[in-house]
Amino acid sequence: MKKLLIVLTLVVLQGCTWVKLDSAGDQVRVVEKQHVQNCERLGKTTVSVKSTVAGIERKREAMQQELEILARNNAADIQGDTIVAISDIEDGRRVYDIYRCKQAE
Repeated sequence: MKKLLIVLTLVVLQGCTWVKLDSAGDQVRVVEKQHVQNCERLGKTTVSVKSTVAGIERKREAMQQELEILARNNAADIQGDTIVAISDIEDGRRVYDIYRCKQAE
């Protein structure tokens, strides 16, 4: 019974999101490459999260969500308002380009 409880706990943790979107990151959009043609590229960010929990592979959707949150927070730090994933998720790591698409007021 104890082993079953541990396994169930680990399965539930696979889908948990550990990363929080800050208020500035909340203003950053995630788009495809074709939507940034008229934007200024500010740089790129490489973000990473744990790809396994206790030796069990995490769900791709949970990792993608956390990676986007980290990239959005990083983009906001350099006054970016848009990010584009430029790599696949590999071992919990992904690279994003950061853009400024809105005109400063």
